[in-house]
Amino acid sequence: MAHSLLLLLKGPMQSWGDSSRYKQRTTNPVPTKSGIVGLLAAAQGRRRTDPVEDLAELTLAVRVDQPGSLLRDYQTAMAEGAKHASLVTRYYLSDAVFVAAVESPHREIVDGLAAALRNPRYPLYLGRRSCPAPVNLVLKVVDKPGVEALHAEEWHASQSHRKARAKSVELPIYRDARPGETGIARQDVPVSFSQEHRVYRWRNVVLEESGVKVSNDLGTSVDPFFETVISS
Repeated sequence: MAHSLLLLLKGPMQSWGDSSRYKQRTTNPVPTKSGIVGLLAAAQGRRRTDPVEDLAELTLAVRVDQPGSLLRDYQTAMAEGAKHASLVTRYYLSDAVFVAAVESPHREIVDGLAAALRNPRYPLYLGRRSCPAPVNLVLKVVDKPGVEALHAEEWHASQSHRKARAKSVELPIYRDARPGETGIARQDVPVSFSQEHRVYRWRNVVLEESGVKVSNDLGTSVDPFFETVISS
């Protein structure tokens, strides 16, 4: 039997970088595995040099409840000994909402992670230090596989977002590929978070053929193109 820990990733800003380099700090439109693993490791009190292979092996699925909008922020940074400040561009997701399912075959593992997240050793962030995690981060632990748990979980979008959507909405789910499946390659599985030598390996991410269909009494949109774009 599989067991899943459901997390509510919701806040004014989130940033899930998986290909940031130098002066361009991008964000993925969906939370990365490295970001989720980092969240769990921080809650448990692991240092950057501590191993995280056990957390990286957990199965991850993410449902997009509210995609948010892309926010670009320009910041200046002055390195020690430099004559001029350099410009750094950072990207964030504004007002996005995701539900992540962290799956394990062992109930005691997800129960332990839930307990750590409720009483974390280190501060918790949604990808970047300027993006604190919500107080209701932990939704529940259920005795179901991650995708099945996401199909059963209620919709967590804001009222204003629901009003902008249609009467019937489909929420996309992105998950780890199963053995033999092909998907979108992402280099976001952490091997080491060490600041001296960060290492990530690849995984395949699959978009579920059918997302979670929800009825939306507040919906007003009648634009099928908008629904297609925002649900993919």
